Amino acid sequence: MAVKIRLRRVGKKKKPAYRIVVTDSQSPRDGRFIEIVGIYQPLTDPVVTRVNADRVLYWMKNGAKPSDTVRSILAKTGVMKQFQESKVSGKKENIIAESPAVEESQSEPSA
Repeated sequence: MAVKIRLRRVGKKKKPAYRIVVTDSQSPRDGRFIEIVGIYQPLTDPVVTRVNADRVLYWMKNGAKPSDTVRSILAKTGVMKQFQESKVSGKKENIIAESPAVEESQSEPSA
C-alpha cells in the first residue's frame, strides 16, 4: 500500500476549500482517507493554510509521498525544511552511533 499526502476537495460549488489528508494512493480524490493533517483555503484573503507539522513529519518519515501541490504548501509553511533537516540530523546520529572507535577514543582519560 503506497501512502500519499494530498488534497481532498470540500466546500461549495465554485468555492473550493481543501483538506490535506493522508490516504492510500489508490483511493479516489474525495474518497476514503487515513487522517486529516491540515486545511487549505485558497480563496480567502489572505490564504488560510493550517498544517499539523508533527503528523505530516510522522507520515513522511514512514514513507508517505506528498503530491506536488501539497509539497509546495508544505514548503511555504516550513514543514519540508523541517523534514530535510530531520533526515540530515538522522543520518549524522546514525553515523556517530555506528562508529565505536569515536566513542572509545572519547571515553579514555588522557594522561
